[in-house]
Amino acid sequence: MRLRSLLFVPGDRPDRFARAEASGADALILDLEDAVAAPAKDAARRAVAERLSAGRGGAQLLVRVNPLGTALFDADLEALAGLAPDAVMLPKAEGAASVRACAGRLARAGIDTPVLPIATETPAAIFQLGSYREASAHLFGLTWGAEDLPAAIGAAASRDEAGRFTPPYEMARSLALFAAHAAGVAAIETVYPALRDPQGLDAFARRAARDGFTGMMAIHPAQVAAINAAFTPDAEAVAAARRIVDAFAAAPDAGALQVDGRMVDAPHLAQARTLLNRAGDDA
Repeated sequence: MRLRSLLFVPGDRPDRFARAEASGADALILDLEDAVAAPAKDAARRAVAERLSAGRGGAQLLVRVNPLGTALFDADLEALAGLAPDAVMLPKAEGAASVRACAGRLARAGIDTPVLPIATETPAAIFQLGSYREASAHLFGLTWGAEDLPAAIGAAASRDEAGRFTPPYEMARSLALFAAHAAGVAAIETVYPALRDPQGLDAFARRAARDGFTGMMAIHPAQVAAINAAFTPDAEAVAAARRIVDAFAAAPDAGALQVDGRMVDAPHLAQARTLLNRAGDDA
């Protein structure tokens, strides 16, 4: 399952669904939460249910529901009953307990799908990040957000004047990254909000791939190509990884080997296999 780019689409804008699918995104997030104003919620539910009932294209279809424990969440599940999105994105998640509760509600509604929690949107959520591995069987992946959390604690912003995350949000990002990998699921980077800054987007996406995220969310179709490129290993990287894997295959009893003029050992082999897997090369 390739999951480099996940593009948000407002659920009440079905006129944008086709363009979003044509963007090349690996997944669409049909949004019933923040992108949809209260008066348009019912129309969004109907549009999303209609799209899920139709034929599928190349992109996976996810649905971001409203927060667990709200009447809006209940209405979302009623509208999605019996349908099969590829995953349900759960905002305001607070650890494994939230995932299990959501999974139970989905099952009772006849919605057989895993959960993608947004894992850092409340102060309490930060202290539950290590618990997601306990609910890994229900997870599609794990992502984080840098917008709701500062609002929840009264912070002025999550980024400094240069656009970098300030220390509290760098910590949240790092913990979410480690939580995803501890649970053995996709680690999805948050969105890059500056739509007219392609250089900044490219740098942000490549930093995410460098740091160990496996994909990234997008808020506009124009962002998808840069995100896909950042999370697709280039030919040179694939060839280097293949040389490491082949060297160890030829010397299975070796603890360390010299490849391309440097010493490599078990961690380098693991990195090489991960890169080849992301490139679709059987390692």
